[in-house]
Amino acid sequence: MSDVEAVPLDLLDRRTVRVRARNVAIAAVIVAAAFGGIVSLFAGPVGFVTTLVIVAVPLLLLAWTESRKTITLRGHEVVARALGSRVVDVHKATRLDLFVTDLRGARTINVLIGGAPKGKAISVSLAMYAGTGGRELGVYALRRLADALAGNEDTRGLVLSQLVVAQLRAEARGEAPPNRPLYQLASLAPQGRMAQRLQPEAVSKFVATL
Repeated sequence: MSDVEAVPLDLLDRRTVRVRARNVAIAAVIVAAAFGGIVSLFAGPVGFVTTLVIVAVPLLLLAWTESRKTITLRGHEVVARALGSRVVDVHKATRLDLFVTDLRGARTINVLIGGAPKGKAISVSLAMYAGTGGRELGVYALRRLADALAGNEDTRGLVLSQLVVAQLRAEARGEAPPNRPLYQLASLAPQGRMAQRLQPEAVSKFVATL
């Protein structure tokens, strides 16, 4: 696969990712210090340091990992790299789910692709919306992803491919974000949940109306 073009599937640019990771790291230290301060009332300085390490280290590791994470499409394989690498063959994927995350007023619609060759799963963010605007994967990345999904043997792959193609057509017509399929799907998810899976039947019915 070394001679196959690698198409970036990262929704956010590297600068934004680094800023987010830095903010998570700062928040981790503050939260860990707060817990450490409470524990120190009973266990002294040793309790403070121990709590600080136990709480902060995993969060700092998570922030550092996220700052290094990249997702690319090589042919029909999605590759995620951070500390190590994960590979999922889109054509052979047995898990194809859409889910929406709702965090601080921004909704992100993601496709979770899982299965062969090692049973791993990779989440690809397709778009993020706040208010009437947002950020979407580039046209070329979406086009290549749609092609890969169309090659899956499961009907869910074809449905998701048609959804992405409809998104591309809406963008080509110059439709505003609220009139694009991904925005509309993200809006259908109930509020008040950090992450929720969209039922395949509901997604299929929605795509059939496009």
